Amino acid sequence: MVLPGDEGTAPSAPTRKKGLGGLGRYILIRFLLIIPTVFILVTMVFFLMRVTGDPITAAMGGRLTPAQLAERIAAAGYDRPLPVQYVEYLGQLLTGNFGTTLSDNRPVTEVLATYGAATLELVFFSVIVALVVGIPLGMVAAKFRDRWPDAFLRIAAILFYATPVFFAGLLLKLVFSVWLDWLPTNGRLTISNQLALDGLQAPTGIYFLDALRSGNMAALGDVLEHAALPALALGLLTGGVFLRLVRTNMIGTLGREFVEAGRSRGVSEYRLTTRHAFRPALIPIITVMGMQIAMMMGGAVLTETTFEWKGLGFQLAEYLAARDFVAVQGIVVILAVIVAVTNFLVDIVAALIDPRVRY
Repeated sequence: MVLPGDEGTAPSAPTRKKGLGGLGRYILIRFLLIIPTVFILVTMVFFLMRVTGDPITAAMGGRLTPAQLAERIAAAGYDRPLPVQYVEYLGQLLTGNFGTTLSDNRPVTEVLATYGAATLELVFFSVIVALVVGIPLGMVAAKFRDRWPDAFLRIAAILFYATPVFFAGLLLKLVFSVWLDWLPTNGRLTISNQLALDGLQAPTGIYFLDALRSGNMAALGDVLEHAALPALALGLLTGGVFLRLVRTNMIGTLGREFVEAGRSRGVSEYRLTTRHAFRPALIPIITVMGMQIAMMMGGAVLTETTFEWKGLGFQLAEYLAARDFVAVQGIVVILAVIVAVTNFLVDIVAALIDPRVRY
């Protein structure tokens, strides 16, 4: 009997050729589905933003006279029929023009480039926390099913994903920054290290990468210290979900016939758990990961605001307070595109791990 994860299960040549063809078709279809997904999201964002009126009235309605307001609206073209504005907006998006913010008069693309790297860095660290917490602890909970380690980890998982991310952030700041004074309370970097990294040639804005490029280990340590609490607050939210998923799927897989067959052949429990049962249990986690990353994007708004982490979420809150709907619209659209592309990549990984996903 062949066990999942065993080496030497080389399929015959004709079967491999058919599988690759199926994979290529699957990837192409998934890629093409990004286009209508993004189109629908962009359309929804545009019309929902216009429900409350034009962006200039929303941002400056109480600060301009009616004549000045009408002049600004006409100059921006917001007095034209909505379908005309929508078609023009789509044309601008195709050329990479997301408009100009009303509150600080900056191109939205510049805002996205400046703050998007910070959000990307935070989500990257948060995903690492979620994986490190969720997968190993989920395996431990499945292995010790219905015993005290399992009960403890199940309660911990519920606390992780049931605790609001802003409350978890405040709690972490209180313990690790105020009481213990181990980690900084906010920001992404100390001023001196930030100036050093911003002075690099062609900085990426992702301080972790910039510190590695420059070989500045002090700045790298500073980056990790500042990222620890925000990544923990956001990552534990998803880590709790992963823990429950891994536990449930591992318990189901450990009771399958091929695991029992491996046990009867003398395969060690460690190998059965970490190799033969783990891979089939991983498929639902990867599928859910796309949705969880979308949740992280939403959670990033609260996390960045709590820790003054100046990313897209922090800036989105600032623009919402200023009622700058042009900026809000651009940020929401780019977040929607990131979520759609992330789901596409997750689908590819799931198909590579489990060929049944392609059909």
